Amino acid sequence: MSSAYLQCIEEACGRRQDPKRDLHACEFCGGLLDVKYDFDPIDPEQLRRTWHQRRLSGEPIDRSGLWRFRELIPFVDFKARIISLSEGSTPLVGVRRTGWWAGPVHLTIKHQGNNPTGSFKDLGMSACITRAESRGVRMVACASTGNTSASMAAYAARAGIKALLFVPYKQISAAKLAQALDFGALVVEVGDNFDDAFRLLREIAPELGLYLVNSINPFRIEGQKTIVAEMLEQRAWRPPDYIVVPGGNLGNSSAIGKGLRELKELGFIEKVPHIVIVQAAGANPFYQTLRAAAPDLLAVDNPQTEATAIRIGHPANWKKAKRVLDWAGGFCESVTDEEIFEAKRVLAEDGVGCEPASAATIAGVRKLVRAGKIERHADIVCVLTGNQLKDTDYIMRHRTEDQKNSQLLQVEPDLNSLRRELKRALREK
Repeated sequence: MSSAYLQCIEEACGRRQDPKRDLHACEFCGGLLDVKYDFDPIDPEQLRRTWHQRRLSGEPIDRSGLWRFRELIPFVDFKARIISLSEGSTPLVGVRRTGWWAGPVHLTIKHQGNNPTGSFKDLGMSACITRAESRGVRMVACASTGNTSASMAAYAARAGIKALLFVPYKQISAAKLAQALDFGALVVEVGDNFDDAFRLLREIAPELGLYLVNSINPFRIEGQKTIVAEMLEQRAWRPPDYIVVPGGNLGNSSAIGKGLRELKELGFIEKVPHIVIVQAAGANPFYQTLRAAAPDLLAVDNPQTEATAIRIGHPANWKKAKRVLDWAGGFCESVTDEEIFEAKRVLAEDGVGCEPASAATIAGVRKLVRAGKIERHADIVCVLTGNQLKDTDYIMRHRTEDQKNSQLLQVEPDLNSLRRELKRALREK
């Protein structure tokens, strides 16, 4: 049987730690932890066939796009209870019009907004809450800009575990907050931004005996890494030239990089795609750190962007993300809110909706192609992390407030008014 252990990511430490303990940081140096494996011998071709055959299965564990790849995450006894909502199995969709606008490049999107609670967080949360339930945890907690909170609340409810959520005061989408409340989470509004909320949660967690499920929990990363296994399976195991992800707390890019590295080491792929991380200009500490070649994170104390899912100034996983870029020959870009909106608008013309943070990937590709850092006609997969309905206030604000270009008509209830307004609007369109 494959076995799991925890290991510190710091080169100066690197010590193994007991996987049976609920550690979120190295007990020797305080560094971040990886879940590592001593894998049994694997035949990639046979395992590919097994994963494909499971798509035809009626078993709940096989209907999950996470647990279908369970040989990659052997940290749990699969005879035990798996906390799943049939997450994963998200589409890989070609967007020719958007690809032409952004490059031209050969562009497909991996839309994680099609998960049960509408974001990529469900993959990691299924793994993390399964781990918590197997450990007898009775209360889980997170700080969140919205997506993590909705996902944690749903999976905790599924497991019968209490959920405690810290969110920045008046700084997250009402739609995301409503999800968490609907699933029964206790919500605490505290601090001006995610970083304030997360700091306070980490300080009080030991006192209350809370099990943290933010991405500093290494088992969250294990769930999220399976996105690349599913993506590559959908591409007949032909890696793209680039995989592009939005960057907030940097857990997703860390997970994708870890997944790719393990798939290469196990013999599933030979070529490694370049990983590109795109941040919002008002919340781009990782971009600034890499540009300055700084040894420590150049944190942003007051992050500002309308893409609330990536409005984070002190990303906890920045060292893991840097390790990924170093290994994969990747890089980081920064885009403005205006560039994000334009990319979101173009995606919508292709019939694809997403939350603002997701569209940062498309904006980043366009900017990098124009700068010559990504070649024209490159084969690119952009990961869209959240559903279109995650931030409806953003849509209404941008699509209706400009009176000249508003798509929302308010018309008096008579035929002449209706005829006049329609003619005017259609002429202008």
